[in-house]
Amino acid sequence: MATTSADLKEEVKKKKKDGLGWIEWLRGWFYVVYEMLFQRITASHLLNPMPLPPVNDLTCIVTGSTSGIGREIARQLAESGAHVVMAVRNTKAAKELIQKWQNEWSGMGLPLNVEVMELDLLSLDSVVRFSEAWNARLGPLHVLINNAGIFSIGEPQKFSQDGYEEHLQVNHLAPALLSVLLLPSLIRGSPSRIVNVNSVMHYVGFVDTDDMNVVSGKRKYTSLVGYSSSKLAQIMFSSVLHKRLPAEAGICVTCVSPGVVQTNVARDLPRIIQAGYRLIPYFIFSPQEGSRSALFAATDPQVPEYCQLLKSDDFPVCAFISQDCNPTNPSEEAHNVETSHKVWEKTFEMIGLPSDAVEKLIEGEEVACRYGAHNE
Repeated sequence: MATTSADLKEEVKKKKKDGLGWIEWLRGWFYVVYEMLFQRITASHLLNPMPLPPVNDLTCIVTGSTSGIGREIARQLAESGAHVVMAVRNTKAAKELIQKWQNEWSGMGLPLNVEVMELDLLSLDSVVRFSEAWNARLGPLHVLINNAGIFSIGEPQKFSQDGYEEHLQVNHLAPALLSVLLLPSLIRGSPSRIVNVNSVMHYVGFVDTDDMNVVSGKRKYTSLVGYSSSKLAQIMFSSVLHKRLPAEAGICVTCVSPGVVQTNVARDLPRIIQAGYRLIPYFIFSPQEGSRSALFAATDPQVPEYCQLLKSDDFPVCAFISQDCNPTNPSEEAHNVETSHKVWEKTFEMIGLPSDAVEKLIEGEEVACRYGAHNE
């Protein structure tokens, strides 16, 4: 009996991928282990701290900048002359940190140009309020560094007040909303950049667009599943955003891997793994070393050229910069164009923006978000 097109479609639906194949899974873990064991060797050509080109005219927003990699990114940009906005949940800690930096910098040049604005990525209302406050200044934004992230290792599944799994919201949804809402300021700052601090762990991630909260039971939830899938979702969304932004907008989108870094994430690790962290300091990057790929993506003059090259070649993923500050290829799953577009559509639905928000904002039109002060 002849097979009809309807039968074929039904067969494809039945064969819908519901996880990584074992070869993909093994390959992913190979990348993770390889990066941990050899990152110091592959990045041995980099200076620490990494010298930056002139950034005196740049205004940079850095999320999660009171600790770890984010703190190093903010400090080094400020000491190089940039205007740095620390977008953080704990504003008191950020102000104390700025005072400390100013005291240490005293006598070495002009006072550091750093300010603090409140931003809680576990609240999409907070993201909208932050964006509205910043856009209201009508000033340029040259670099947005989405650094803040969580990896609650070994913790049970938790949900934000918006109803989304916490890794998904902090590592993907909130940065996506922030990036889109700040497009008017990024256009004013053109040429400008969006830099997403990602992770090598995305190589073992898988995104089920029908179950992004991981609640259906098809996959058992673990913190590793939550973290790795949120990082993969970020790359997929960034890849579509990279393609949707016209060249004349002058905005490049990159994701970076900082490497395996000793940060506050370690405090959530099981004690035996914390002990391992202390036993192998040679392999683990310090936050200063881990900040180099993000700083490179934010300031190197060749990065926009590379992004434009990928766009003109119709490459399926956005620029991905490894911990050694060289372009590299994200995971095989990140190249899944169909899933990437589904992630794009689902993300806009979840963050409460119309699907054509990017196009409207580029044209100078206003867009309404389901979240924000006016909806409280």
